[in-house]
Amino acid sequence: MSSNMAATVGSTDTSVRKRRVDSSKAETNSANSSKNNEEDTGRDSEKEKKPPSLQTGTYWLTRIVLLRAVAFIYFVAFSVAYNQNKQLIGEHGLLPCKDYLNSVKRYVGGKIGAAALAYTPSILWFLNWSDMDANLDAIALLGMAVSGFVLVTGMANMVIMVALWVLYHSLVNVGQLWYSFGWESQLLETGFLAIFLCPVWTLSQVPRRCPPSLICIWTFRWLIVRIMLGAGLIKIRGDKCWRDLTCMDYHYETQPVPNPMSYYMHRSPWWIHRFETLSNHFIELIVPFFAFMGRRMCAVNGAIQILFQVVLIVSGNLSFLNWLTIVPSLACFDDASLGFLFRSGRGAKKAVLDMQSKEAAGRNLKPNKGMLIRRVVNVSLGVLIGYLSIPVVMNLLSSRQVMNTSFDPLRIVNTYGAFGSITKERTEVIFQGTQSQDPKDPEAIWEEYQFLCKPGDVYRRPCLISPYHYRLDWLMWFAAFQTYEQSEWVIHIAGRLLANDSTVLSLLDHNPFQGGDAPRWVRGEHFRYKFSQPGTASAAQGKWWLRKRIGAYFPAVDLEGLRGYFQSRNWPHPHIPHNRN
Repeated sequence: MSSNMAATVGSTDTSVRKRRVDSSKAETNSANSSKNNEEDTGRDSEKEKKPPSLQTGTYWLTRIVLLRAVAFIYFVAFSVAYNQNKQLIGEHGLLPCKDYLNSVKRYVGGKIGAAALAYTPSILWFLNWSDMDANLDAIALLGMAVSGFVLVTGMANMVIMVALWVLYHSLVNVGQLWYSFGWESQLLETGFLAIFLCPVWTLSQVPRRCPPSLICIWTFRWLIVRIMLGAGLIKIRGDKCWRDLTCMDYHYETQPVPNPMSYYMHRSPWWIHRFETLSNHFIELIVPFFAFMGRRMCAVNGAIQILFQVVLIVSGNLSFLNWLTIVPSLACFDDASLGFLFRSGRGAKKAVLDMQSKEAAGRNLKPNKGMLIRRVVNVSLGVLIGYLSIPVVMNLLSSRQVMNTSFDPLRIVNTYGAFGSITKERTEVIFQGTQSQDPKDPEAIWEEYQFLCKPGDVYRRPCLISPYHYRLDWLMWFAAFQTYEQSEWVIHIAGRLLANDSTVLSLLDHNPFQGGDAPRWVRGEHFRYKFSQPGTASAAQGKWWLRKRIGAYFPAVDLEGLRGYFQSRNWPHPHIPHNRN
C-alpha cells in the first residue's frame, strides 16, 4: 500500500513537474511568438515608412528635365541675339539682314511668297522692314520671355515649343556668316524634337493623358549618337594628329577662344595629352553604341557623354555647343534614374508615383481619341526622322564626310562634327589705329583695339564666358588663318573704326580713341601667339601670352581710300568725321 502511495505521489509529482515544464514552454513560446509578432510589426511599419520608389521605363521626369534644358539653351541663344544682332545684322550692322532678304526676294522673282519662304524660312518676311532693329529685338525678347517661362516652371506645350523653334529659325536663316556655326542647326534639331515631348495645349508638368513617347525619347538618343559619331569620324578621317595622338598638344592653345583653364591644361605632361586623345576616340566612336545595349548601358552612355561635355566646358569657351550636347544625353535616363533631382512627397515626383501606383493597381486610363491621334503623330515623327536620317548616315559612312551640314531647309536632321583639323599655331589679327598724317612715318604712334574676348593684350587674362558667345570674336579666329580678301568684312570693320562708329565699337572691349578724335588710319597686323610658360619671367610679369609679329594682315587704310571699295560692295560709306575737314 505504501508502495502504491509512493507510486501515486511520484506520479503526481511527475505530472506536476510536467505541467510546470509544459507551462514554462508555453510561456516561452508565447514570449517568442509575441517577440516575432513585434518584429514583424516593426518590419511592416518600416515598409510603410519607406517611400515608394519610381519604376523604371517611364520618362515623365525625364521630359521635365529635357524641356528645362532645351529652354535654358534657347534663353542663352536669344540673349546673345538680343545683345549682338543689331550690330551684326541690324539696320546699320556689318551684314544687314534687310539687304540679304532683298537679295533673296530678287533671286526668287521679286515676290514675297512660298518660294522666298522656302529659300529663307523667317517670320521677318511678314514684318515691317522700316525698323529692322525693332523686329530683331522683338524676336529676341519674346524668345527670352517664353524660354524663361519654360525654364522656371518646367511646363510647356506644343504651341510654346513651336513658337521658340520658329523664332530662332527666323534669326538663323537671316544671320548669314554670323550664324554659320554647327550649333545653330543642332539647337534647331533639338528644339524640333522637344516639340513632340509636349501635349498640344495642356500646361502641366505631368499631363496624364499625354505620356512621353518612347519614340520621341529615342529620337533624342539617336541625335546624341549621330553627334558623337560625326565628331569622332571626322577626326579619324581628318588631321593626322588625331591618328598619331598629338592633337591635344595644340588644341588648348589654338582653339577659337581659350579660357583660363586652357592655359594650364595646355601645359599638361605629354602622356596626359595622349590619354586625352585616346579617351576622345573611345567616347566619340565606341561609347555611343552603348545606347542600344539596354537600360543600364544606355545610362552609362549618357553619364559618360555628360561628363565629357563638362570637361570640354571647363577647358574652353565653345559657346553653348557643349551645353547643348548635354541635352540629348539626358534622354538616356528614365524616371528611376532622375528621381533624385526632384523633391519627394510633392510636385511632379509625387504625381508620377501616384500615377504608377494606380497603374500597378490596374486603374489605367482608357485611351481616348486624342491619345490615339497622338500615337499616330509619334509614329509619324519616327518615320520622318528615319527618312531624313538616310543622307546623314550615308554621309557618316562616306570617306568624303562633311560636317555641320543640313540636308533639308528646315534643319530637322543634320550632320555634325568638330575640329576635324587642328591648327598648330595660333595667329591673331590686331586692329591698330593712328592719328598721324602719314601712316609710313616711323614716328607714328599706333594704338590697339581690344576685342571682348579674343586674345589681344598679352597681359589680359583669357575670358570665361561659356555658354555665352561673342560671334565677332569667334569669326576673327577664322579670319586670322585666312586673308582679308577671303574675309572682306574685316575691311568693313576697319572703315567703321575710322568713323568711330558706335555700332561696331559696342562689340569691342577697348577703343583707344574713346572720347577723342577718330583715327586717320587703321591697319591690321598679323601676330603669332603662344601661351607663356608658368614659372618663367614672362609669367611673373603677368603675361598670359607671348606674341611675335608675322607681318601686315591688311595695309593702312583711310576713309577716303575706302570709298570705292565700299561702293563696289554696296556698303554704306561711313561719314568722314568733322575733325578731318
